[in-house]
Amino acid sequence: MKIRSFMSVMGGVLILAGAGSFITGWLGSPIIYSVGAVLFAIPQLMERYEGPSVIIRRLRRQQIFGALLLLMTAFFMFTGKHNEWIICLAIAAFLELYTSFRLSQEEEKERKK
Repeated sequence: MKIRSFMSVMGGVLILAGAGSFITGWLGSPIIYSVGAVLFAIPQLMERYEGPSVIIRRLRRQQIFGALLLLMTAFFMFTGKHNEWIICLAIAAFLELYTSFRLSQEEEKERKK
């Protein structure tokens, strides 16, 4: 398994653990979430696309925006007195899910050309 894949998987697990435990009020959960968000975002921010497809470039920008929203969620977990982090996390999760499916479809189309 590549290091970037490992970082993404571990980051995802820590994001889930941090968000799930934050609901219970545990004080260490924002730290766990933050470590997971950083581990999840780094591979996405480092990945480059230099191909001709405008669709893949747009999807990559959306994916990067989703990764930045995951990091912003960590900020809201530390500073927010309300539940702003839930809205930010929901938007980030939607973008990440959408782009993961669409990117795999578009990259498969590009490989077939």
